[in-house]
Amino acid sequence: MRRIPRPVHRSRTRDRGRSRDLVGESDLPRVGDLARLLVRHDVAIGRRFVHTFITVDRAMFSAIAGARPLVDPLLPRLSHAADHGMLWWGVAGALGATKGRRRPAAMRGLLALGVASAVANGPAKLLFRRGRPPTHGIPPLRRLRRDLTTFSFPSGHSASAAAFATGVALDAPAAAVPVVALASAVAFSRVYVGAHYPGDVVAGAALGIGAGLLTTKVMPRRPWSPARARPASAWAPALPDGTGLGVVVNARSGAGHHAELVAVLRADLPGAQVVEVGPDQDVAEALDRVAAHSRVLGVAGGDGTVNAAAAAALARGLPLAVFPAGTLNHFAADVGLNSAGDTIKAVREGTAVAVDVGRVDGIGAADSRFSRIFVNTASLGGYPDMVGIRERFERRIGKWPAMIIALSRVLWSDPPFDVEIDGVTRRVWLVFVGNGRYLPDGFAPTYRTRLDESLLDLRVVDATAPLARLRLVGAVLTGRLGRSRVYEQRTVERVRISSNQPSPLPFASDGEVTEGIRRIAVTTSGARLIVYRPE
Repeated sequence: MRRIPRPVHRSRTRDRGRSRDLVGESDLPRVGDLARLLVRHDVAIGRRFVHTFITVDRAMFSAIAGARPLVDPLLPRLSHAADHGMLWWGVAGALGATKGRRRPAAMRGLLALGVASAVANGPAKLLFRRGRPPTHGIPPLRRLRRDLTTFSFPSGHSASAAAFATGVALDAPAAAVPVVALASAVAFSRVYVGAHYPGDVVAGAALGIGAGLLTTKVMPRRPWSPARARPASAWAPALPDGTGLGVVVNARSGAGHHAELVAVLRADLPGAQVVEVGPDQDVAEALDRVAAHSRVLGVAGGDGTVNAAAAAALARGLPLAVFPAGTLNHFAADVGLNSAGDTIKAVREGTAVAVDVGRVDGIGAADSRFSRIFVNTASLGGYPDMVGIRERFERRIGKWPAMIIALSRVLWSDPPFDVEIDGVTRRVWLVFVGNGRYLPDGFAPTYRTRLDESLLDLRVVDATAPLARLRLVGAVLTGRLGRSRVYEQRTVERVRISSNQPSPLPFASDGEVTEGIRRIAVTTSGARLIVYRPE
């Protein structure tokens, strides 16, 4: 039989002039070889990028180091002032002493600063381990007083400055303009004094901006528009010069700006009666006395003072004019009153809205019946304890440091308690009831978008799950509270809560701790509160 020869694959090495008709398997590149080629290619590109970055970075540093003096010795002093974030703590204190959104802006800025500083000066520097730039080219007048022994990349000062400025800008853009300018000067000063390369500063600023944006996960931003409510101008008389308006000013509220507020009220509403209440006087008694002979009841104070004024206004069927003068002013912010000027404008024009009020009826500590209202929130458990601890310290060290101490104590030492919620026995850390639906969902209640829904926002922190407290903290820090098994949230029209404890449970409404309770029913009040606000 005739044998059929096998086809022979042409080889390029044997015949370079002709193209191959067939390609053998041995001529195909292997997958492993191809992967190694791609990796080597990417590594080569990465090395070239790093080399170019370092070359440009050092050239820019040399150019700045060799530049003529710009603002010596201001920048070195500014750079030193920002050590350990002290400059930004001072700025935060100045913002916190003012009014409006600058207070929460300062808090957000400090929160962002803490995150950025911890990351930049800790794991980031240890990861990159870049040495400090040489300082022999820096004029002696602008050099730092001591040599730095830590790593250079990224710049911790720049990270802190950018983080604080970003945090402030998220809540108070107007106030952030000078803060951003100051932060930029601090960042530039780090290169100017020879402490960092420009690349270190850019990386630190990027890290700080990210830390500032990250604060929205644990401290949601309040919307700029006020909450919706039903118009009620027909029940609110226009008082162009304030005649018929009686205002009670609580001198204990806020940061001590009541004298300035009183001067503004007497200048812009000369016909109004303004009554100042000192530390040793009863605010509720003063409100009842002023309401008895006024067409409109006005109040200047925090949320607890507004609560008392709302009760007095509802009792006499009067509209309420709220002049924000507290620390946080939650109710005024939801209504849309950012300053006393907003309220003065509404009183002059006679524009108002009708808002819901929560109501608590129940049995108190001494088995006596009690009834009270709340305009923001009511709560049982950890929050009332925190308020009580805060009040013991705030007169000596200030409200914000006292609040931090109170939160820390409650977080680690407060025991859970047993209650019945609508007939179901529960072991919980905290029960929160909001007057209206609070946002964001699955998070710490921050603000409302409606004030006229006649609904309650019920939130419970369960204590039966293993490591409930630590899981709660972890869920808050990661923004996953809404999916946590220790957290429950729902909207209701009415809720009944009974204590299964041998002693009465601590109770608070609108930030003020009241008598302990044994049994309460929480609903929305049938009567709506008329509150002035500009159109």
